[in-house]
Amino acid sequence: MDEIRYISSFDNEFPERLRTIPDPPQGIYVKGKLPDPNRPSVSIIGARACSEYGKGAAEYFAKKLSENGVQIISGMARGIDGIAQRTAVDAGYESFGVLGNGIDVVYPRENSRLYETILNKGGLISEFPPGTQGLPAYFPKRNRIISGLCNVLLVIEARAKSGTLSTVCHALNQGREIFAVPGRISDPLSVGCNRLI
Repeated sequence: MDEIRYISSFDNEFPERLRTIPDPPQGIYVKGKLPDPNRPSVSIIGARACSEYGKGAAEYFAKKLSENGVQIISGMARGIDGIAQRTAVDAGYESFGVLGNGIDVVYPRENSRLYETILNKGGLISEFPPGTQGLPAYFPKRNRIISGLCNVLLVIEARAKSGTLSTVCHALNQGREIFAVPGRISDPLSVGCNRLI
């Protein structure tokens, strides 16, 4: 099992993409690897209670992007986040999880296998000290790091008001490109994506 290490914002290893965002973290805890700054990264995010359409889209894009050398970053949440990351690592590619809790805390519990397998090919990142339990206020803070580490943010299913759209706001402030997968006009899970488009 990889050791947890702390990387200060003054450290040369601290990701340059994070260094330049508004309100960068003072430091991050890392287990495993950090994303390679010389390779493209896409953050795939979306609804926790996703549809079969959303699940299929997350699997499709995660696999195709990974096969073409793109690193997959997400928030290890249930739904779209976890599906995209699981698809990447199960296919033998890298993924990086940004946590809204301590790096030694597995949340949600159903992602415990993903937590272990992601360390074989990628890494886990958190600004919260080890042992910190996930609280609702921590996840919006986490979201700015998810968008901060990527070149492109890909949104797959989002309700009109959701944590997914808070990540989109961070990405806009950080100057990231944003793509959204369209959905049916009558589907509440697609309102956020369709409005973005």
